[in-house]
Amino acid sequence: MMLKILAISFWIFMQPGHISMTSVDYVQGTDSLIVTCRMDFNDFLNDLQTIDDDRNLKRLFGKQPFPSDLINQYFNSKVYIYINGKLLFGKLLSANLDENDIILNLKYRLNKKPKSLTVRNLILTGWYIDQKNLMIIRINKFEKGINLSPEHNEETFTIKY
Repeated sequence: MMLKILAISFWIFMQPGHISMTSVDYVQGTDSLIVTCRMDFNDFLNDLQTIDDDRNLKRLFGKQPFPSDLINQYFNSKVYIYINGKLLFGKLLSANLDENDIILNLKYRLNKKPKSLTVRNLILTGWYIDQKNLMIIRINKFEKGINLSPEHNEETFTIKY
């Protein structure tokens, strides 16, 4: 199954258009989700302007470390993760540039074992009608790949143990 998801993801990444890739991984034996998101850096800066258009973002992000408070605000306003109906907020662990992409790693704390998960991904949906927000969800034995878009930006799953 994982190989199939990776093959589809690779094929989609080779297609023209605007794409973000996000993984949501439950860390076994902890109370945490680790979320990793990869997207084009210039697209990220454009989308970031929707929450902060007062600063010169290219200059601000030209230096590392990146401003974690601004990235937390951005990501939590674009990617909504609900566990058992409760909205969670992520905290930035790292932000790195890889060629033309930015890779964000965030940690989400849970207070209960996940029984249901709702994800809503609005990354770049206000900019591009062809935006594809690919997500891979992995919680224990549950694994699902989804393709979200401006028209279809939310999915809910029941997690069975």
